[in-house]
Amino acid sequence: MSMEFTDKNFEKEVLKEKNPVLVDFWAQWCGPCQMMKPLIDELADKYKGKPVKIGKMDVDSNTETAQKYEVMSIPTFIFFKEGKNVKQLNGVQSIEALSQELDKLL
Repeated sequence: MSMEFTDKNFEKEVLKEKNPVLVDFWAQWCGPCQMMKPLIDELADKYKGKPVKIGKMDVDSNTETAQKYEVMSIPTFIFFKEGKNVKQLNGVQSIEALSQELDKLL
């Protein structure tokens, strides 16, 4: 199961994390985001036990972080390593594409 990132826990869970973190910026009303939800959970299960965090951030409830990273369209996937934004993908992605990016960071 994927994590839930918020404006309150973002610094601790993402920016201060040395290992790779994948953040899925999404919203309840977004159809493509809903399509990605089971894939993100599947990805989290696939990487369970590995030094990586995978989670979602609702842009409507967490506007501060979404604005900081200039999330203009959703879904947006941002990969962080050592607290830095190292890769960003926009729109619906395959689980293979997301896995490939995570594997590059491990």
